[in-house]
Amino acid sequence: MNLELPIFVNSIQEMQFKNPELLWALSLLLIPLIIHLFQLRRFKKTRFTNVKLLKKVVSESRRSSTLKKWLLLFARLSLIAALVLAFAQPFLANESALTKKENVIYVDNSFSMQLKKDGASLLENAVQDLIKHLPADERFSLFTNDRTFKNVTLRDIQNDLLTLSTGQNQLDFQEISLKGNTLFSDDRTTDKNLIIISDFQQDMFGTTLDSIHIGQRNLVQLSASEYTNISIDTAYLDTENIGQPTLITQLSSDNIVENTPVSLYNGDNLIAKTSASFDEENTAKVYFTLPDNKSIKGKIQIADTGLLYDNYLYFIIDEREKIRVLSVGPEDHQYLGKIYRDDEFIFSTYRLDNLNYGDLTNQNLIILNGLRKIPTSLATSLRSFTDDGNSITIIPSSEIDLNSYNLLVSNYFSTSIGEHVVADRNITNIAFSHPLYRNVFEKSVSNFQYPKVSDYYTVNSSALAALSFENGMPFLLGNDGFFLFSAPLFDENSSFKNSPLIVPTFYNMARQSLQLPELYNILGQNFTIDVPVTLGKDQILKVKKDSYEYIPRQQSRTKKVSLFFEEGLDTDGIYFIEEDQNPIKYIALNFPRKESKLVYQELERIPAALKTTSISSLFETIEKNNTVSELWKWFVILALLFMIIEILIQKYL
Repeated sequence: MNLELPIFVNSIQEMQFKNPELLWALSLLLIPLIIHLFQLRRFKKTRFTNVKLLKKVVSESRRSSTLKKWLLLFARLSLIAALVLAFAQPFLANESALTKKENVIYVDNSFSMQLKKDGASLLENAVQDLIKHLPADERFSLFTNDRTFKNVTLRDIQNDLLTLSTGQNQLDFQEISLKGNTLFSDDRTTDKNLIIISDFQQDMFGTTLDSIHIGQRNLVQLSASEYTNISIDTAYLDTENIGQPTLITQLSSDNIVENTPVSLYNGDNLIAKTSASFDEENTAKVYFTLPDNKSIKGKIQIADTGLLYDNYLYFIIDEREKIRVLSVGPEDHQYLGKIYRDDEFIFSTYRLDNLNYGDLTNQNLIILNGLRKIPTSLATSLRSFTDDGNSITIIPSSEIDLNSYNLLVSNYFSTSIGEHVVADRNITNIAFSHPLYRNVFEKSVSNFQYPKVSDYYTVNSSALAALSFENGMPFLLGNDGFFLFSAPLFDENSSFKNSPLIVPTFYNMARQSLQLPELYNILGQNFTIDVPVTLGKDQILKVKKDSYEYIPRQQSRTKKVSLFFEEGLDTDGIYFIEEDQNPIKYIALNFPRKESKLVYQELERIPAALKTTSISSLFETIEKNNTVSELWKWFVILALLFMIIEILIQKYL
């Protein structure tokens, strides 16, 4: 048992009394003292013939009588004192043992508590130990990552404890301290104990240690029998394989593992099985060749005895809705046609004089490509177009009508276009956190061949800048359906067309105009899905799985419905989106894999009153610190002992 006691706990116990008012009876000790010191009995004189011998006898008798009197005095004083102290009920206890207690218990029920010890999970062991050691009638508060029980007894919540299950939520250490402190009362006279029961994974702690501390904190770090876990980390389609689609699955392990079988299911049907071989870094990749042009409700599965939640990964491969992109203007459209390929997009181009405004509502993204002037009627239509949840991208020409441009762009992020600047500028700054480039770069790039422009327009806007010049002025800005370039993109003015940035930039502009389902989404992360349907006034879309039904926040537009997934879903699997009891689209949801790495925090630096590795040790120590040793029985025994001593003195001395 690894048990650390706080150095500030006072182990010295002082004698205290339940009935201290009875100690006044110790004044009764004066009665035998007075009797023994002021005896009024007179001695009778008797004469004998042999005076010399009798003087010696009288001397010895008086010494014996004096000793007997002092012994009787001591015995009687001790007898009375012991009886008085017994009735005053003395006891020994620490100062904290006499203070009213408030106990708040945190039980970690995150996925990492699925590891096993002695054939049961860490969470199951924790629940059983709590039921075994908590007093049945003692009131306390208990909370987990997703449930709270305030001011209850064990009888009140025993069934709830037995049905606790692990989940994706994980409070960090500071959140645990904050929530625990909210469950304490405002009574300053009570001892407040926060008991934290967890395996203390590294992810629970931020860059700084928790400084929130009210009352006494006690830590119980649970450990498993062995630490081996294989995780399905991710899966994605091989974009470089133009032929038959290939699914790449990536796995990792916390210990050295040679290989493990990996199965691929379509619904409940096993369609492929292979073996994953791990490298020196304990990672592995497996490749599944998928049937072409076939819808798959996929599940990848491994057999692993470590954590269970990461043994499955669900995904959907379905016929994707093609995104409609329209480019309007006199400039070259060939580079856009290479980006917006027929397998994902429906790309069309028009000159302004041939544009049918009625076709605008059928598009998802409209690109104004080098227009000198934006007609007022087009600006009005584009405003309605973006209000309906669609996107526009504006690329100016070298000579523009500022009034017509500002009439349109002023509707978005208070944007205004200023003077025309003729000067060479390099595009050097990439906002890697911008939604256009999120997950595009594996790491920040600082050395690449900068694209440049020969002339540009100054722009003032509150919109996010995605790309900027070396002087800090924006080259590309916007978000949420509005994007504006500050410079023309034709070859004589800009080298941006030849930059690797052009593909993810325009590709993601189109992808954001219609949020199609990914291969899978992660539970706990906010995401949006656009469903290309038109609903009636009182119609809504529902998300279902088996008997579970969920209604996400949704916004109905002219040609689509946007579903916003924020909170509410807490189970992985394949869900379908339903319109009037008819499934119209499927989505796959998976748990985040952040707890799959079995890395734990050392507790030495965390201030706590007690640190232990078992719940039983904690409660034994707390019980020992709160023990009250009653002494009145010993004083009754002493009183009887002194009574016997007095009788023996009277009889034999």
